[in-house]
Amino acid sequence: MSVSFDRFALADYREPAALWKTSPGVGLSTSDSRTGGARFLERNPSLSFVAREDGRVIGVILCGHDGRRGYISHLAVARDHRRRGIGRSLVERSIEALSREQIEKCHIFVFADNEEATAFWRDEGWTERVELVTLSRFVPGE
Repeated sequence: MSVSFDRFALADYREPAALWKTSPGVGLSTSDSRTGGARFLERNPSLSFVAREDGRVIGVILCGHDGRRGYISHLAVARDHRRRGIGRSLVERSIEALSREQIEKCHIFVFADNEEATAFWRDEGWTERVELVTLSRFVPGE
């Protein structure tokens, strides 16, 4: 069966969101709602992709940038489709898209206990940054 890759459009949102929810190690929050996804895709229309087989979404990458650095927010491949190069192909597409937008570096945040994801990213040539600490704060709503 053939896998096709397309830009991630808001019309696709239901299937990727379901895939994220069933993928261990993918951290979701209220910003991953359809409304949050619409804002993200509007700001970054050409950086995120879906992989399909027989019309079904089997992989997805959510990627954006702030004008300086790229960020991969979520990468997921359906468990029964892993180890076929789908994740690698999704990452390559997003990195190529960042390059076209003149973004020179990309980051991915991985939960410290997600050994499978950490191994994937290392195998893909990504470097763990142990000298950095990530701090977060909620922004109060209106």
